[in-house]
Amino acid sequence: MSAVNDTKFTPAVFLLTDISGQEDVHLWISLLFCFMYAISIVGNSVILFIIKTDPSLHEPMYIFLSMLAVTDLCLLIVTIPTILGLFLFNSREISRDACFAQMFFIHSLQLIESSVLLLMAFDRFIAICNPLRYASILTLPRVAKMGLVFVLRSVAVVFPLPFLLKRFRFFRTNVLSHFYCLHQDVMKLVCSDITVNNIYGLFSALITMGLDSLLIFLSYVMILKTVLSVASRAKCHRALNTCVSHLSAVLLFYMPEFSLTVIPRFFKSSSPLLQILLGYIYLLVPPLINPIVYSVKKLREKVGKYTCRR
Repeated sequence: MSAVNDTKFTPAVFLLTDISGQEDVHLWISLLFCFMYAISIVGNSVILFIIKTDPSLHEPMYIFLSMLAVTDLCLLIVTIPTILGLFLFNSREISRDACFAQMFFIHSLQLIESSVLLLMAFDRFIAICNPLRYASILTLPRVAKMGLVFVLRSVAVVFPLPFLLKRFRFFRTNVLSHFYCLHQDVMKLVCSDITVNNIYGLFSALITMGLDSLLIFLSYVMILKTVLSVASRAKCHRALNTCVSHLSAVLLFYMPEFSLTVIPRFFKSSSPLLQILLGYIYLLVPPLINPIVYSVKKLREKVGKYTCRR
């Protein structure tokens, strides 16, 4: 019995994982990440500044875009301490409570971003399929209420996760698979029965990101049906062109998200390096690329006008 008890404990800290075997180039990797963080923060901040200062952009499409930018900025702020501490100071330790807090914010923000992408898809659906009622359906008060509801949904779904984990004891190993804390990653270190956590984790993913992705898909099915019924080829092309950036952002978000959810649960023999690389893509790439693939095209004309006025 003592031998069994010796194999489990309640860790005071967890150890984060970097790209093993690359310790000699940590400085260069950290500089790359600092550059990515700087570009991401500047890009999203510029979007917020332009939308705030230009009254003509105070409409639903750009409000959703500002929500996406705020979410990406918050995600960067939550992960900056661990990634820079890891690469600049080789600080791999994170306390248990700090790990659970970071996990809560990361998962909440990811669910919020999924919700914002759904709202953007709804915006495109109304604009293309029912343009005459666009202004009456997507009023600013209604947009604010929808945003608040989705934020509360995300927080409520993720809130139980840290408390479900705190009741467990862990194996002697306390090394995580990424440079930040994820629920499915911490669960691998638990030496107790994690059936409840697994069921709740999958259930929460299905009713949030699973449902969001399904509704986004259905929105685009309806959009495609409406666009194909348009006689004018030019109008058809113009309508589809307004959706390209959003579709790129959706794929960029959901592909690594679902990969990180599915791989640890169902492909336990997968390469650790693959999981680490997916982790970097999962958190660093969307905030970096979103201002480019989604915003630049829509705001190019507005930015030009604003620059000329200045």
